Amino acid sequence: MRLSAARRCLSCGDVLIGRRRKYCSVDCRQRLRRRLDQRTGLLVALNARYASFYFTQRVVVLDVVIGEETAVHSFMYPRSAGLVPAEDFSRMADSLGRLWWDARRRTRRRYLASRSVLAEAVRKRNGRSAVVPLMVCQASVRQGALTCLNIDRESLAGPDLEGRIKRAFRHRAMQCHPDTGGDGEGFRRLRRAYEELLEWAEAPSFILRRGFADKWFYDARRNAWVQPLPGGQAKF
Repeated sequence: MRLSAARRCLSCGDVLIGRRRKYCSVDCRQRLRRRLDQRTGLLVALNARYASFYFTQRVVVLDVVIGEETAVHSFMYPRSAGLVPAEDFSRMADSLGRLWWDARRRTRRRYLASRSVLAEAVRKRNGRSAVVPLMVCQASVRQGALTCLNIDRESLAGPDLEGRIKRAFRHRAMQCHPDTGGDGEGFRRLRRAYEELLEWAEAPSFILRRGFADKWFYDARRNAWVQPLPGGQAKF
């Protein structure tokens, strides 16, 4: 799928204003997370070990790995005019849930009910790596501080970190200082972010996270969805 030049919200797909943003708003992100978390019962019933969710302009996609299988079961549901991906996902999950319960009542077997649902998916024999993400090492600093200085999180692992932070501060200070058209509060926020990053650079620390940059990830061990990692955008 071809990515458009415009950055789009990872929850609703709307074009974003500002290079560093991943979502329209906190409410937009939380709305999709709630819908995903409310339908984890379907994944539990299917004995899903991992799953991922993403969307395009035309479809929403739920990819599922069952137990130790290597194959991926891919459920695709057409987008509806006027609905956001969260609502389309709910409609898809509810439809699959009804199918599971109908088969469960008919066969009296959970396994056969799950097989009935999985029969509706496209089976990809070697797609497990697209659903089971690798561990990603990320700098343990606030995104707000990075955004304030216009620094990429990925670049924090590079050389001359202190020099990069100082250059970024000088560049942003020319824009934010009250003497050059900025405002006092904005400059104070910039100064705090600068000091925070310099302190981090003296003793850098990193955390390991599992996930994808451009889609939501379900981990059965936690029975929870994980939002996309920093740096991604919707698959348009």
